[in-house]
Amino acid sequence: MTDTGAGAVLVVGEVGADGAARPVSFEVLTAGRRVANALGGPLVALVMGVGVGEAARSLGAAGADRLLVADDARLAGLTTEAASAVLAHTIREVAPAVVLVPGTTAGRDYAPRVAARLGVGVAADCVDVAIEEGELVAVRPILGGRVQTAVRMPGSRPQMATIRPASFEAAEATGAGPEPEPIAVDLAPNDLRVTVRETTAKEAGPTNLEDAWAVVGGGRGLKEPDNFKLVEELAEVLDAAVGATRAVVDAGWRPHHEQIGQTGRTVAPRLYVAVGVSGAIQHNVGMQGSDYIVAINRDPDAPIFKIASFGIVGDLFEIVPALTAELRAARS
Repeated sequence: MTDTGAGAVLVVGEVGADGAARPVSFEVLTAGRRVANALGGPLVALVMGVGVGEAARSLGAAGADRLLVADDARLAGLTTEAASAVLAHTIREVAPAVVLVPGTTAGRDYAPRVAARLGVGVAADCVDVAIEEGELVAVRPILGGRVQTAVRMPGSRPQMATIRPASFEAAEATGAGPEPEPIAVDLAPNDLRVTVRETTAKEAGPTNLEDAWAVVGGGRGLKEPDNFKLVEELAEVLDAAVGATRAVVDAGWRPHHEQIGQTGRTVAPRLYVAVGVSGAIQHNVGMQGSDYIVAINRDPDAPIFKIASFGIVGDLFEIVPALTAELRAARS
């Protein structure tokens, strides 16, 4: 593999369980194209995993100038250690000026590890990127999303950033794109300490919060964990994913992968239904990019109503079952 050039931008595409590139990959591609155009260099996309050739081609069709594919049986499940090793190796080979990684649960795990291996900095959870005087300027929210700050890393090569999902429009297919180029997978024993033996999908509804068209989020207003069945039933009839606030997760009611907010996942579905969610800023920053927000809360002064498209003030234990029943009847 040859050096792509000083102005190259390397973006990482993620692949879902169905073998297709995840939507966030096309958002990072949009961010990468903006930076590559400003630097006057090519946009290179890296895809890692098993059987990821078609996913890589979809990124090429959406505008990548070059496609690199790390396809190896040892990358099944793509553990943090393996992803870190492959990305670090690719960066050394390609020598890009900028590296952009999806700010997903996986990306937030391996990006800082790669930065540490290379001795460079990384700007996390960025919502915008630009080039000024040849340097990356990464914009990220702080103070619970109330303030945005511009991060610069002068002298760092490459300059790395993770991109918060739903911060950019997804790149769309414009042509056939380049053919994928296989890259060597050089893994040390320490990179293979963890292996994925099996994954189990949820029986009904979307399992991936970032990809779901609708999300039903539950908060402490549900009073106890057993009452989360109201959220699950509403999500099932909507073909939606289930989310939760940090308070609910910290209380042990729901698993951490369902947490939405500043310290959890960022989602921007077509529809977000907040059930018993007060609307703390730490939660809102993770879902305020939704197209439509429906809030159900008995407190008319709850902060969630300030960002809601539609608000229902009342007892969720009466409203949610009635709403679920009406939706189920309409669908049948």
